[in-house]
Amino acid sequence: MNQLSPEELSILLIEPSETQRKIIRSLLNKEGVTQIKTAANLAQATESITRYKPDLIASALHFDDGEATELLHYIKSDPQLQDIQFMLVSSECRRENLEVFRQSGVVAILPKPFDAHHLATALNSTIDLISHEELDLTHFDVQNLRVLVVDDSRMARNVIKRTIGNLGIVNITEATDGQEAIDQMQQQMFDLVITDYNMPSVDGLALTQFIRNESTQSHVPILMVSSEANDTHLSNVSSAGVNALCDKPFEPKLVKQILYQLLEE
Repeated sequence: MNQLSPEELSILLIEPSETQRKIIRSLLNKEGVTQIKTAANLAQATESITRYKPDLIASALHFDDGEATELLHYIKSDPQLQDIQFMLVSSECRRENLEVFRQSGVVAILPKPFDAHHLATALNSTIDLISHEELDLTHFDVQNLRVLVVDDSRMARNVIKRTIGNLGIVNITEATDGQEAIDQMQQQMFDLVITDYNMPSVDGLALTQFIRNESTQSHVPILMVSSEANDTHLSNVSSAGVNALCDKPFEPKLVKQILYQLLEE
């Protein structure tokens, strides 16, 4: 599939302020995006989605009839809408209030105000997520690559699967936490492990320590995907043997670069 361009993207912009809608629309136009529909609240947004399915929703956080989390849950719980990408545009900076968006796999969280670079990165990530460009690996046939995806969030696992699936990876096993991942690794071999950090029972650090110190697959590459901001925690997982760290929400382009780095070494 050929790479899309910004002018081919269709976007639903949901913003209660008419002034902000005009500003964001103008910035989107400057990036080449012309297929833009707008809504002022969740009711208008839901009605619009039923009439036409956008590639990307760019949404504020608060509305007079609810919160963006409600719309995010709506699209993620509908199989017909799950592949719509979601971008939050908000002045909210408290990490605890943004965690639900990070865990659900939004394509970007843009601050208000945001600059052209932030917007271009988000649009490029959207294009990467809905395009298909197979990894060209020297040592692996990408379609035979065995990947274990570990995350207690079903939505997060779906985002990871969709991202690596667009790169041609189809042999994907899921685990809902570190203990289930350990059980899977005791039954079969993997070429790559992609794991969350924060999980109940056995977290990403404990899983990494098991893989490196107790498993028969001690050399398998480990990519940790995390929204964890604690530098001490991140230092611990690096010391434990994680090969690469990637933040949530992650950029597909960066994921592709990391996979090349891990699998071509």
